[in-house]
Amino acid sequence: MEAVADHLPSGSNPKNRLPLAAAMGIHVFFICYSLLCIIPLLLIMMVSFSNEEDVLREGYKFIPAHFDLTAYRFLFEDFNQIARSYGISMFVTVVGTLLSLIIMALFAYPISRNDFPHAKFFTFFVFFTMLFSGGLVPWYLVYVQMLGLKDTIVALILPLLISAFFVLIIRTFFQTTIPAAVLESAKIDGAGELRIFFQIVLPLSLPVLATVALFQTLTYWNDWFLSLVFISGDENVSIQYLMYKTMQNISYLANNSTAAAAINAAGGHVTFPSETVRMAMVTVGIGPIIFAYPFFQKYFIKGLTVGAVKG
Repeated sequence: MEAVADHLPSGSNPKNRLPLAAAMGIHVFFICYSLLCIIPLLLIMMVSFSNEEDVLREGYKFIPAHFDLTAYRFLFEDFNQIARSYGISMFVTVVGTLLSLIIMALFAYPISRNDFPHAKFFTFFVFFTMLFSGGLVPWYLVYVQMLGLKDTIVALILPLLISAFFVLIIRTFFQTTIPAAVLESAKIDGAGELRIFFQIVLPLSLPVLATVALFQTLTYWNDWFLSLVFISGDENVSIQYLMYKTMQNISYLANNSTAAAAINAAGGHVTFPSETVRMAMVTVGIGPIIFAYPFFQKYFIKGLTVGAVKG
């Protein structure tokens, strides 16, 4: 016990600490788990810089036999379209996440208040949408015919604005974490509901807001279905859908001998680095979203422990 106590920080109760062996085991477990997450990403990046023939002949390797940028040259032949799609995805992700947080928080705050007479009705209204939906066809007709959002950037933002699950999560955080005495004191001091919400409730709710923001950021960035459904041209498509469509075209041309013969007859070429291009697409598509994790990490950990019992 004395040896264990020597490794523990001073000023804390030894009864509340894990034994040294258990602490080391937990550290080893999470180090191994982190490596299992990082190593596949490194392998994908290395394969994207490999020669296509080497990959087909020898398989995936962490150290490329021949360093080759053919996959990236092929991918960025239409650089203007990729840059535009990147801009669309970034705009949709940033604006959609911010609007989503504001709207869901504004909805969750009233139904978290015990003095709101219709809290139960609106809570059930949100919960009901988690169980039933109108179906794909009515959903499409509402956005295209009623709202007229076909081929617009708004069509990539509006359908993902509200998540009933996240509304309930935020409501629960407001109920369990924001002290009612603080709200009552603000009212006594003459603060209105909007001032209480923006100057007291939101600053105290950074953990849950950052957690929801992270998931919404991932949702918007990884979405390709809305571009497939609502965007008919290439002008407003997201980067994820552009990569998906490029991969489909490569697979079709690589596996269709008739199309390959037609291209050769027209003086073109059908050398498609399909395997390395796949890895290059993953590298290009995942790049910006990695930078979001360090920003949200501090609050994300706190948000995951919302409602935990403290002794």
